[in-house]
Amino acid sequence: MHAALVAALSSCVDGPLQSKIQGFLTGLSCDELEFLAEFLGASILESSVPLPGSRAQLAERIAQFQRVRLCGCTRPPADQDHKMILLLEFLCQSGLQAPVPLRARRV
Repeated sequence: MHAALVAALSSCVDGPLQSKIQGFLTGLSCDELEFLAEFLGASILESSVPLPGSRAQLAERIAQFQRVRLCGCTRPPADQDHKMILLLEFLCQSGLQAPVPLRARRV
């Protein structure tokens, strides 16, 4: 499953960045890769508005996604901040301009 997630996520990136991103993704756990894939999937399915370009704006959109994703949880998982940082880094390094998710499906 790990290899399939790495391949799927790295295939979203074009050109010379693809091998760099693939190396970044290879070091992540399946759980972390699933979080990145969930964000991209929600983005694609639920909106046609591109993500803003600045790192601060991306961070706010990711925080919004996470708030919706964890809505109703009595205690969010301890690693959620870590996953948000990884997602932000992935988006910034890959140059992806994915659509913004309006809401996320809770797992």
